[in-house]
Amino acid sequence: MRYGGTTALAGVDLTVGPGERVALVGASGAGKSTLLELANGSVTPTAGSVRVLDADPSARSGRAGRRLRARIGTVHQHLELVGSLRVVHNVNAGRLGTWPAARAAWSLLRPQGVPDVVAALERVGLADRAFERTERLSGGQRQRVAIARLLVQQPDLVLADEPASALDPALADRALALLGDLARDRGGTLVAALHDPGLVLRHCDRVVGLADGRVVLDRPAAGLSPADLADLYEAPA
Repeated sequence: MRYGGTTALAGVDLTVGPGERVALVGASGAGKSTLLELANGSVTPTAGSVRVLDADPSARSGRAGRRLRARIGTVHQHLELVGSLRVVHNVNAGRLGTWPAARAAWSLLRPQGVPDVVAALERVGLADRAFERTERLSGGQRQRVAIARLLVQQPDLVLADEPASALDPALADRALALLGDLARDRGGTLVAALHDPGLVLRHCDRVVGLADGRVVLDRPAAGLSPADLADLYEAPA
């Protein structure tokens, strides 16, 4: 995968099975975010191919593309929330892939499925913020709104790019546990880019390490130590 003259990923051959909780680790610029973007179809590979849930994620048009997007849930590094909308609308965005356009438009005027939204927000400790404008929340609270969006979406594949970066340690553990449970309860998969070795070892069962756009480590988390991961994070990209 190249961006102009820059190689973001090279020679990556990676298979992730149903039910796995996989941590992507590596220094900044190692290729973790690009790998997640390829998996959710945000970018198209410049070479090679990508298959996710038995489909090409970059084929985003038509009904098949819409069904695939509904099965893939992403916590983006920049969250992809609309600050001017109330929290309930940003959480409900997780269901747009399954709602008809008319219902989605009506929900902006009269929010639909509010009990489910409040239940998801309660799980991330924000039940009292459902009707607050999202831009008034702190960075950590917005990160939890993005996780609540996945909880109502109920995807088969959860992709998370630094989902706990703005959270304190206790909330970070809670967030990763929720994402892991969401994937496991549905027989689905979690792939998360993480910078905290403790979160990796507590919440993931497989670790894929990237350096300079290549896979340099692929091992069960149980066989690794925080020192092993620290070496990866410190490797130049």
